[in-house]
Amino acid sequence: MKKFLISISMMAFLALVSCGGEAAKKGNAENNSKNADAGEVNVYTHRHYDTDQKLFAQFEEETGIKVKVVNAGADELIQRMKLEGEDSPADVLITVDAGRLHRAKEMGLLQAVESENLNSHIPANLRDSENYWFGLTSRARIIAYNPNRVKAEDIANYEDLADEKFRGKLLVRSSSNIYNQSLAASVLAHEGAESLESWIEGMVLNFARNPKGSDRDQVKAVASGDGDLAIVNSYYLGKMLHSSNEQEVKAGNAVKIMFPNQSNRGTHINVSGAGVAKGSPNPENAVKFIEFLVSKEAQEEFAGVNYEYPVREDVEISQTLKNFGEFKADTINLSALGENNNRAVKIMDKAGWK
Repeated sequence: MKKFLISISMMAFLALVSCGGEAAKKGNAENNSKNADAGEVNVYTHRHYDTDQKLFAQFEEETGIKVKVVNAGADELIQRMKLEGEDSPADVLITVDAGRLHRAKEMGLLQAVESENLNSHIPANLRDSENYWFGLTSRARIIAYNPNRVKAEDIANYEDLADEKFRGKLLVRSSSNIYNQSLAASVLAHEGAESLESWIEGMVLNFARNPKGSDRDQVKAVASGDGDLAIVNSYYLGKMLHSSNEQEVKAGNAVKIMFPNQSNRGTHINVSGAGVAKGSPNPENAVKFIEFLVSKEAQEEFAGVNYEYPVREDVEISQTLKNFGEFKADTINLSALGENNNRAVKIMDKAGWK
């Protein structure tokens, strides 16, 4: 009889635990559903351009889906998503540089999505091979130079920046900058570690000053005579030429540009891009949002106002970019930039690029 009573008590206990567990699961499901809202999409973005805000408003008007934006630095947003974990309200991450997008993928912050729309309009090398992220715009890493001090025929490739004829003449930002890390990663992918190290060692000898400032600062420094040539992103120069700041316009007009490596692998390019967050409460809205940003109308806005190259091949570039001239772009899959980042950074440190 005693054993029977104990068995009855144990069964009651297990039933209670089971009910409690089911209640907990139900509660968690309810909490997750509260994060979802069919009428919104939560966008974590590093980009801070008026063009983007205009497009977000247009998406709201066309779809009725409210765009809620969190603006912050790229690394800050990635860290925030990591800390928020499964409770993150993020639906979409937008950031610049394929290296960062690859990092977010490797950290488990993004999810693969299937979209025939995105796959058909974005070239394969400008999107993740497993569909974790998609390029929205591209920009070229070009060389700006003082035409009074550097002859166009003196430089054809990135590798020429290590030539001793440019001793004390080269301007560039820090090696901690992701644009320079991705450029180094592309050289590593194409030429190998030994070539990358040799190239960087030669460039370091040619630095006009310790690396500092932004790409715009490098252009200004060339214009003011602090150095003769600089590595910069194409769209920065476009924005300087159309700036409300007269000094930026003057500096932009004082330099000429060239697209390196036209007789071989092509000029290094990179993207700003987007991915759907791993725990997105509104994944369908997230995909719709990214597809909208790759629509012809949105791509024309990026190209015409922000001086970026559209990822769609059927969209015309701005007159400013036409003035820069046509160029052959490196077609390496940009996932390689992220895959080679850590190794490239170690080589940069070893070779003395601060």
